[in-house]
Amino acid sequence: MKRNVTMGMALTAALLFGCTQQFAGVKSMRGDDVAATDKAQQEKKYVGGRPGTQSKIARTFSTQPPVIPHDIEKFGDINLEENSCMDCHSAATYQQKKAPKIGDSHFINPATGEKLAEGSAARYNCVQCHVPQVDAPPLVENTFVGNAK
Repeated sequence: MKRNVTMGMALTAALLFGCTQQFAGVKSMRGDDVAATDKAQQEKKYVGGRPGTQSKIARTFSTQPPVIPHDIEKFGDINLEENSCMDCHSAATYQQKKAPKIGDSHFINPATGEKLAEGSAARYNCVQCHVPQVDAPPLVENTFVGNAK
């Protein structure tokens, strides 16, 4: 039994060593050695001010979800018990906070099309569609031209 285990371990080691040698010197599409560290830029933090002090950011196409024009780092996480976005953007509080109200599409059940009194649970995770704006250079050349009016 020990001999079979030893032989199995030796074969596994030989295969692993052979695979790493097989890819030695292989270049990626960026021209880097595959083993080289990734040159992707670090995540940038939003540099804007507090909510309500920035102007709205123009959309690039008509159905684009609006981007978040303020920092969201200081707000709590969105979880089953709490969504800090609704502290300012809910139908009940948006006028007091002078914030945009969540869109009318958020009050429609996507499965049935039925109009709801409160926002749909399917739209509860705001940052699934809405993202904070960051001033970062594009990683690749981009010739996209929006059509929003």
